[in-house]
Amino acid sequence: MTPYARAARHARWMLAVLALTILSVAVAEMFVGHSNLVFAAAIIALIFANARMLTHNCPNCGKNLFFRGALVVFWPNRICGRCGHDCDGPERPNPQNR
Repeated sequence: MTPYARAARHARWMLAVLALTILSVAVAEMFVGHSNLVFAAAIIALIFANARMLTHNCPNCGKNLFFRGALVVFWPNRICGRCGHDCDGPERPNPQNR
């Protein structure tokens, strides 16, 4: 599986977790009323689910596929913004790892 495919799978996973946390907060609001604990649990779940994002890097230069400069976006780069490597193409050996 290519680095881009793994990062795209993580982005879809994060969208599912986000939808589940929004739904859980809405259901808790309906049945229990306002609860800071449910909202805090949703935030913690999102943080733990998204911690894996920092592992999706370009195999050549190590730049994270989700970062665009200082901004983090929800969908990964297919082409590395630093070295131009096609992260969805066939793997090529890194000349630095001899």
